[in-house]
Amino acid sequence: MDVVLASRLQFAVASLFHFLFVPLTLGLSILTAIFETLYVKTGDEDYKRAAKFWGKLFLINFALGVVTGITLEFQFGTNWSRYSMYVGDIFGSLLAIEATLAFFLESTFIAVWHFGWNRLSPKLHALCIWLVAIASNISALWILLANGWMQNPVGYTIRNGRAELASFIDVITNPFGWMEFIHTVSGAYILAGFFVLGVSAWHLARKNEVAFFKKCFRVAATWTLIFALFEVFNGHLHGSEVAKAQPTKLAAMESLWETKQGAPMYLFIIPDEKNERNKVELFPIPGMLSLLAYHSPNATVKGLKEWPREERPPVTLTFWSFRLMVGLGFLFAALSVLVFLSRDNPGRFPWLLRILPWVIPLPYLACEFGWMVAEVGRQPWIVYGLMKTYEAVSPISPLQVGISLLAFILFYTLLGLVDFYLLFKFARKGPEPRTKVSLTAKPATI
Repeated sequence: MDVVLASRLQFAVASLFHFLFVPLTLGLSILTAIFETLYVKTGDEDYKRAAKFWGKLFLINFALGVVTGITLEFQFGTNWSRYSMYVGDIFGSLLAIEATLAFFLESTFIAVWHFGWNRLSPKLHALCIWLVAIASNISALWILLANGWMQNPVGYTIRNGRAELASFIDVITNPFGWMEFIHTVSGAYILAGFFVLGVSAWHLARKNEVAFFKKCFRVAATWTLIFALFEVFNGHLHGSEVAKAQPTKLAAMESLWETKQGAPMYLFIIPDEKNERNKVELFPIPGMLSLLAYHSPNATVKGLKEWPREERPPVTLTFWSFRLMVGLGFLFAALSVLVFLSRDNPGRFPWLLRILPWVIPLPYLACEFGWMVAEVGRQPWIVYGLMKTYEAVSPISPLQVGISLLAFILFYTLLGLVDFYLLFKFARKGPEPRTKVSLTAKPATI
């Protein structure tokens, strides 16, 4: 194994594992804020209990996400030092803003929120969790703008043998970065919605805290429907942006080998990457790929043979990751409609209560498949069209990377087991009894 492959594997392990925590943090922070806002607005104690219950799960997930995020960023200096030297003027500025603007704001107010029950007025306390939720999502924005720049580099100039920032405005208004942000956070909100629905359904099926979990189910049902349907729409828009900025990725996503005008979309394909063809092509929809990619059924879509083999992404992995992500996305949209129809009576479809807990892992898989499309589909470029991946790796031995990769796998496995054990434990336990969050003691007003 050479140092490039070893470093790629290590970064893949770190980033895919880190993203097990990020989407739940992004979505659950806002849902917790919504529950607390409902408590402030209505005075209903169940909503306060909901904010505490879901907030506890959010805090567990947030803590593990911070640990894995820090080790991920360190790799830019250890395994990818040439990348950092070449584009650090641009990429580093975005990560620095994320840390100073968003992360510190998030970390500060999450402590105030956690320790501020009965010390702050209800409105001020609710404001704290909203600041945490906003900061979490702003943090995601800056990180995704940085990744969006890697996908579609803009606002730079080559000077003194490196890429230097020429227009900060172009970088932060990069349409690819914004479409990536919208698509990613929508997926995160879907994941959080199905997490709340799955846990609520598990308790409702066992008649635990029925009134409490019906309220949680109702809020999550509306939330999930909005973002599951919106994700289908914005996914199409993001795909159009990919077609414009990364035509090789589009061709790999659809396993399109020959350039075609009025390119069809096949509902079932089995790629044969070795022989540069498809073994099976079934159920074509004439002109659909051209229409979806370029908004015209007669548009020309470039095939993979337009590029040399060494400049094509791994087709099979990109293709199947894309297909699985899209398939899961439509499944979530269909399930969200059924959930919404039963929001006032979760027992309307008894089978739905039984399957929703088992649905919880599926949005995680969809998010991971999405990142595989984004990152694998960009290869062989680390910065699309500007810097190849093999040019970015640090001058270190494969053995060094291999040892650290093994350490990462062992350490992350332990962290993952701890996180999922704690989430399972407290989710199964349910909310605190009403007597423990009684409002008989009037909170201090600040």
